[in-house]
Amino acid sequence: MEIGADSFAAYDGGGLAAGASERLRNLVEEIEHADQAGLHAFGIGEHHRKGYLDSAPAVILGAAAARTRRIRLTSAVTVLSSADPVRVFQEFATLDLLSQGRAEMVVGRGSFIESFPLFGLELADYDSLFAEKLELLLKIRENEHVHWSGKHRAALTGQGVYPRPVQNPLPIWLGVGGTPQSFARAGTLGLPLMIAIIGGEPRRFRPLVDLYREAGRRAGHAPDRLKVGVHALGYAAATTREAADDFFPGYARAFTDVGRERGWPPVTRAGFDAQRGPHGALLIGDSEELVEKIARHSEALGGISRISFQMSVASLPHAKLMRAIELLGTRVVPALRKALPDE
Repeated sequence: MEIGADSFAAYDGGGLAAGASERLRNLVEEIEHADQAGLHAFGIGEHHRKGYLDSAPAVILGAAAARTRRIRLTSAVTVLSSADPVRVFQEFATLDLLSQGRAEMVVGRGSFIESFPLFGLELADYDSLFAEKLELLLKIRENEHVHWSGKHRAALTGQGVYPRPVQNPLPIWLGVGGTPQSFARAGTLGLPLMIAIIGGEPRRFRPLVDLYREAGRRAGHAPDRLKVGVHALGYAAATTREAADDFFPGYARAFTDVGRERGWPPVTRAGFDAQRGPHGALLIGDSEELVEKIARHSEALGGISRISFQMSVASLPHAKLMRAIELLGTRVVPALRKALPDE
């Protein structure tokens, strides 16, 4: 099983340019440290709202490519509905060249909608935009010269799309939330699946994972092509109590702010601690507890290929994130290798 980290480049410095610059420099240093510590992947999200510095994830990953050697560099996720698939492919093909074959994409529809009016798109086209653009992105991946037409973009009549990546094919995961149609689509297309599980119990996703695998089987895809990953809120510290006390304040602030927009109740410490329980979604604790919980989640979902820890949501200090990355790479990765040798 692969262990990774994801970041949304969360930033609560009030928009001050100097502080934002430092946060991005620290983020690149965190990716470099993850590479040195032995993590398998690092993902950068995409948001177009105040409080986040990740509106151009390929640029951040490009900076990291020059300072890393082994770690996979991926989006988490690329908001494909509001992007141009041609440009997205060019950006990540370039990243693949810079990193000598370590680029990946996780494409999805995202959980915020600011990018739609920002780029002149209609929210009413939410579903059709994604379906059409995913079709085009996969067509570009398969063909240097592309013939394609659709509703939301000008047709391509044989133009070449350059550069071409080192990897053939360039890895593209489908990022999903909880809709059966998304799981079935990923299976039918034979794309690896990245599930965002940020609350509740991961085992409740098992019927959807089974649907994904069955759709892939019916479409004729080999089982080893149908990989399942999980994007989870998580954090490692020397002790479970330290991890919980570090993570809770920023987590509560972030989710309470989003909850005001979406009608969620305020976050409480009791609810947070319940989510840290044996079957809850939060992966927060010491190394031993994290290994046990990851193994439990993998069993519940029928086998996981990758777990990515989203730690930036809690706006933790750089030094604490660096220590957490070190613990994941030097403690959790080797322990999981022993506990789950077949995965």
